[in-house]
Amino acid sequence: MSLHDAFARALLAPDQACPDGLFSSNGADPASRFAVYRNNVHSALINALATAYPVTLQLVGDEFFRAMAGLYVQASPPASPLISEYGSTLAEFIQAFEPAASVPYLADVARLERLRVCAYHAADTPALEQPAILHALQGQTDLGQLRLQLHPSLATLNSAYAVVAVWAAHQTEDAMATLNPWHAQGALVLRQGLAVKVFAIDSGSVAFIDSLKHGAALEMAVTDALEASAEFDLHHCLTLLISHDVITHLHLEPKVSP
Repeated sequence: MSLHDAFARALLAPDQACPDGLFSSNGADPASRFAVYRNNVHSALINALATAYPVTLQLVGDEFFRAMAGLYVQASPPASPLISEYGSTLAEFIQAFEPAASVPYLADVARLERLRVCAYHAADTPALEQPAILHALQGQTDLGQLRLQLHPSLATLNSAYAVVAVWAAHQTEDAMATLNPWHAQGALVLRQGLAVKVFAIDSGSVAFIDSLKHGAALEMAVTDALEASAEFDLHHCLTLLISHDVITHLHLEPKVSP
């Protein structure tokens, strides 16, 4: 193992000794210097998680969250130099973290907060003007074959819990007292301009948007939506997408001649 590999491994393992081969230019004990550096790295990564997952932290409290985050840091070293990308697997860690089982919706709240981080840092792709979209839809004779390309920031989440309501309750004071988290809820996350927005949507809308993101034509996306929920409202869902500037391209699926 190289010195670099030994250094990186020991950096995130508090029970490991200072790697051999380190020295200090001023004669100070390298083990004590390494311990300080390791503590700073741990603290920085835990603070990054606390910043990215503020509602997750609030749900369990600062002490619990930081203890859990410390274990996550040891198990999941950064894979990217971008600190905004760190913690992408925290929700899966929480899902398997037995001490967090008393808050069963905690992992989904973390998933929602990760989508918000991703939306904020997503590519800035220009959206079509709303009048142009409406004109194209009204003038189209074969709407079923139309494909809608959506903004890179847009993402959905299907949850067995009222994940959007839980998240929204923590944006104001004293809203948790009347909250019932024990019902399924879908989430839509997008960035409009510089503002990241979160909406509660039904399972049909989740299926519809996911189908569009995977390249399905409008007719197939509607079919998928109705299979997920017979109450899917196409007009309401399209209005939501158009009014928040997340449609970037419209084009027809070419017909295949028999």
